[in-house]
Amino acid sequence: MKKYFLISMIAIALIGCNSASTEQENDGPKTEVIDFDKRLKDLNIVLAKPSAPLASYVKTVRVGNLVYTAGHGPDKPDGSRVTGRLGDDLTLEQGQEAARLTGISLLSSLKGELGDLNKVKRIVKVLGLVQSTPDFKDQPKVMNAFSDLMVEVFGEKGKHARSAVGMSALPANWATEIEMVVEVED
Repeated sequence: MKKYFLISMIAIALIGCNSASTEQENDGPKTEVIDFDKRLKDLNIVLAKPSAPLASYVKTVRVGNLVYTAGHGPDKPDGSRVTGRLGDDLTLEQGQEAARLTGISLLSSLKGELGDLNKVKRIVKVLGLVQSTPDFKDQPKVMNAFSDLMVEVFGEKGKHARSAVGMSALPANWATEIEMVVEVED
């Protein structure tokens, strides 16, 4: 009797698993297909040709299905950069604009690496460096402008793990320097 009961319970469990997975496949949340290049146009974001590295390194390195970016700075459309220190000669709002511009610079390099932003599966990890005075404590607020941009462009795929830290100096006096790891299609 116990033997038949055990076999019956296993059979019920297996049938339940199969019907649950079929139900989930058929009725689960649908993933919306988004054209990220079109999304950039809709947001009035123009990607420029990636700027040259400042020293002996490359802007992106692809390893398998991950793209690692070098630290990028806040490139303005005219080729100049946002420079200065938060808490000294730049406001929070200017720092946020620098972080957003740095994000656009990163997207330019990413598109240069991939040829098509639609190959992006997920923004995985971001490290944000903010040149700031020792008493400036709003580095996360500065970096929110970058994070918000990634979500504007990529939707759920733009949500990422992140660190935001203050630095006493950054290359070329940049206000922000950001690097990221991106999962892409093989």
